[in-house]
Amino acid sequence: VKPMTPRCSVPKAVPVGKSASLHCHENEGFPKSTYSWYRNSEPLSPDSKSSTKSHNSSYTLNPATGTLVFHAVHKGDTGRYSCIATNEAGFAKCEEQEMEV
Repeated sequence: VKPMTPRCSVPKAVPVGKSASLHCHENEGFPKSTYSWYRNSEPLSPDSKSSTKSHNSSYTLNPATGTLVFHAVHKGDTGRYSCIATNEAGFAKCEEQEMEV
């Protein structure tokens, strides 16, 4: 079963240096969906340390739960975030939401 449009929650504004949690979830898809996050339409690597684009970012992305946690945000984390739920039957994307730091 193809995933439904996931529900995404993105904080509107986060003070520099604070942590931020972004959530993405849908429960129609079978088999269970895995989740990937995008900032300004660029995919976020599941591991912030291995990604060249986000070398300043420290975040944890859990593809199984759809949770993206920034440990200490900085100005470069500002942007439009969206999430895609994917399984063998297809994928679905939530609306982009702005997070300001």
